[in-house]
Amino acid sequence: MIASFDAIEVLLALFLTGSALVCLFDRHLVRACCCFVAFAIAMSLAWWQLGAPWLAAVELVLGVGLTGPCFFYALGHVSPDTSAPLKHDKFGEHRSRVAMRVLLAMAWFVMVGAAIRYVIADMVYSPSEHPLLLSGVVIAATALAAFALHRHLLRRLLAFNLLGSAVFMLLAGVAGTSASAQALISVGLLVAWLGSILGALLIRQLLRLEGVEALGRDGEPKEKAT
Repeated sequence: MIASFDAIEVLLALFLTGSALVCLFDRHLVRACCCFVAFAIAMSLAWWQLGAPWLAAVELVLGVGLTGPCFFYALGHVSPDTSAPLKHDKFGEHRSRVAMRVLLAMAWFVMVGAAIRYVIADMVYSPSEHPLLLSGVVIAATALAAFALHRHLLRRLLAFNLLGSAVFMLLAGVAGTSASAQALISVGLLVAWLGSILGALLIRQLLRLEGVEALGRDGEPKEKAT
């Protein structure tokens, strides 16, 4: 029931959804990475709100303290080298791609919502009573659509991390926040962090070897070398 929503949880859900959308679609790469750090802080508070203090601590360390700097390293703002720091992705998107992204996000939203409603209906935490789980559905759907449509490698890395966070939140909704569930999700967060490190290192290496064009730009395919 909407009347039973906790005000703090509603605000957290709205902030998580808003910061995720900015992180995925803001053309300014530095601002998008800053929004990811804000998203990770909010995720830590969300885990605490769901009764998972260990996950809150793990999210704070891995998400804010370690994964966030990985993105800034990929941008060249941490330990910069000979390649110029990235600031923004200038290429504008075609309206057809924007419409396609909206349709894909809506399709994923319907699919994930239907799965929760009919396949895993017996969730420990009910989505109708926890807006954080509803925001998890929205973020997962949007991140999947963004990962499929973005060509820029850093944007795909951001979408990968946001998708993982949303999936872990939905997993907590299914399994609860028992000690075993928190341990399983903590392992997933660690794997996601290792993937972010690898992605950041690969991005910096591509920048050194081939320049900015190697990362790809939204709205146009990468040019083949002649």
